[in-house]
Amino acid sequence: MNFSTLNVKTFFQDRTTVFLSAVLCCLLWGSAFPAIKVGYQLLSITRDQVPSQLLFAGWRFVIAGLLLLIFAQLTGRPVFRLTRQQAFDITVLGLIQTAIQYVFFYIGLAHATGVKSSIMNATGAFFSVVLAHVLYRNDRLTPLRTLGCLIGFAGVMVVNFKPGALDMEFSLLGEGFVVIAAFILSAASIYGKKLSQTVDAVVMTGWQLGIGGAILAITGAGFGGHMDGMGLPAMGLLVYMGILSAVAFCLWGILLKYNPVGLVAAFQFLIPVFGVTLSALFLGESIWAWKNALSLVLVCAGIWLVTRSKPA
Repeated sequence: MNFSTLNVKTFFQDRTTVFLSAVLCCLLWGSAFPAIKVGYQLLSITRDQVPSQLLFAGWRFVIAGLLLLIFAQLTGRPVFRLTRQQAFDITVLGLIQTAIQYVFFYIGLAHATGVKSSIMNATGAFFSVVLAHVLYRNDRLTPLRTLGCLIGFAGVMVVNFKPGALDMEFSLLGEGFVVIAAFILSAASIYGKKLSQTVDAVVMTGWQLGIGGAILAITGAGFGGHMDGMGLPAMGLLVYMGILSAVAFCLWGILLKYNPVGLVAAFQFLIPVFGVTLSALFLGESIWAWKNALSLVLVCAGIWLVTRSKPA
């Protein structure tokens, strides 16, 4: 292992770097919520048009993948120097993490309220922590880490609180599919962590996003998906979403490569907090509601407990 590799590893294991990088990833993913809503309006995609939603998501990830692969090529990374096994593993990762996961997510989102979808999707942090506990000896659950996850999840519930929105109804196609999507993403992230030990993280992320995005776009188009009104505003929005996906997924992959999954996963609770706050901001609503402030305090407290916890 050369000095530069050691330097990169040390840099991305620094707690300040982990904190700032993870927060940036969650901020970017949170900004995707209002961006997707605006994109649907510009392209005349309604909530029940799942094929069109998959086509839109597919193009977003194809652009993200291409941007990362171009960056990798310009910085001298081995974009095309993959073994047959590595190429197969990356294809499987793209199929699972990007394509299959988003099919479940979008179908679930179409059959459940936004409030419950956001809360159900936050279960992904729990799945990541539990899977890491089972698979890695140096990434065990501790009482402090468990408490931190519970407090973080409480923060997600607070920011999504609306009177009458949280009923006891549960459907497989709705909330069930959102939970399945969260589990698939968590499992795929751990699979990607293992793969990133032998493949450059930027190259791996670029290929998996591009492959997964292509599968989504082909599937969406094959089932009659369409994107009407593709003008400069919609194209600019797609490019932005491609950039945010490229940066967030790549940086998240690097963090997972060099750090315990349980440490990084807790930051996922910030995504719905940023999503709700940014959506309110862009829609001209007040972001200073008591629930937003309380949610941020709870999520930050949960993250603090998880990052201070030493694996058993």
